Amino acid sequence: MAADTRYLHLDAFVVAATTDSLRARIVARFPDRRLGHVAGEIRQSVDRAERAGHRPPLRRIVWLACSVLATIIVVATVAAILIVVSDAIDIADGRASFDWLPLLESAINDVAFAAIATFFLLTLSQRLDRHAILAELHRLRSLAHVIDMHQLTKDPERLLSQPEPTDASVPQTMSIAELGRYLNYCSELLSLVAKTAALYAQVSHDALVLDTVSEIENLTNGLSRKIWQKIALLHQG
Repeated sequence: MAADTRYLHLDAFVVAATTDSLRARIVARFPDRRLGHVAGEIRQSVDRAERAGHRPPLRRIVWLACSVLATIIVVATVAAILIVVSDAIDIADGRASFDWLPLLESAINDVAFAAIATFFLLTLSQRLDRHAILAELHRLRSLAHVIDMHQLTKDPERLLSQPEPTDASVPQTMSIAELGRYLNYCSELLSLVAKTAALYAQVSHDALVLDTVSEIENLTNGLSRKIWQKIALLHQG
């Protein structure tokens, strides 16, 4: 009996639906806050992550062209070496052994250059994919820091103790209940940033991509812990 793999992978459709639901909740409760715009940016990132799993036609053409060129280079190099060796064998009578050294050196150089060109062509499409994915992951990392900025001045201790404000104090316009919801929304957004990054880990096995995804997950976990410390203070109050 075949194993059901539906629950072994993140579903981009589910992540997108969860992001849409969270954005609607944020806009409904805090229509004047920009946190809803951040949720919209994450939603667009989810769409791009879903498309990353499908190679675009232009990228397929590039991959096919590079494969054809690499094949031509390999075939041409092998044919050239065989022709040269065949000609050398025909005129080998009376030739000293050291006279073969230039031919051997030339053949090695040709093989080396052909191998470098083949490797470059066969990995070009992969490197283009990696560059595009890393650009999106950099965007997600920036969104995580933007979310952190949204909660940075939301200090529950000041709201609970109500110290005497100064001219430089950040005004507190939220109630305890509203602040709790706002911080919770920030934590959920950070979780969605990590889930969106994980979507890229499912379509790429590149080591640098996987390391960057892990870095984003660690970043969002650390920022989320700070938020939950604030939420814990609210519950204690």
